[in-house]
Amino acid sequence: MPNEPTARRPLKSRGTAWAQYFSRAMLGIGLKPNTVSLLSLVCAAIGGASAWQASLPGTSLWFWLLAATGIQLRLFCNLMDGMLAVEGGLKSPTGELFNEIPDRIADALILVPLGYATHTDLGIALGWSAAVGAVFTAYIRAVGASLLHKHDFCGPMAKPHRMAAATLGCLGTLVLRWQHVDVPLILWTIAVINMGIVITSWRRIAHLATALRHPQS
Repeated sequence: MPNEPTARRPLKSRGTAWAQYFSRAMLGIGLKPNTVSLLSLVCAAIGGASAWQASLPGTSLWFWLLAATGIQLRLFCNLMDGMLAVEGGLKSPTGELFNEIPDRIADALILVPLGYATHTDLGIALGWSAAVGAVFTAYIRAVGASLLHKHDFCGPMAKPHRMAAATLGCLGTLVLRWQHVDVPLILWTIAVINMGIVITSWRRIAHLATALRHPQS
């Protein structure tokens, strides 16, 4: 069994021409993986704050687009920090800390404001629940990695799925508000994220329990 768990999330986007172009550009200007990891927090904060701002009366609907953009830029930073570290040869002793800890904070910076953007007690509770659930799924993955030396990134509501749902919720709300359609799409989005987190947690625990009961020889 290897000494270190395989901690890289399998992403097809790493092999795309655009991802490689941006990683080379970041290398060219001297950006470090840990710096990009911290930039993901800035993007997440912009995304969450924009969603909250967009929900206020009299605010431009384009804040919903800014919210979706911030969420996606957070994922972009998550992709780039890994590419700079591995493909760019810039691994550091603290890389894993910068890879994991900002991710947990970034989830909260997006999911909690989305809950408050519903302006309902249920939505606020679901926002906090989703943030806690995101940490819990990561915790299960970390426990599994410590025991099996392999990370389980299964969904249906792993980090990329949560951010995809949040992005679609923001963009969908922009379109609905543009058409003057009053539908609580953000509330539904947060509810779906929570349900997905419950299923994801259950699946990861089940996978871990099965692997522990039936270890490979």
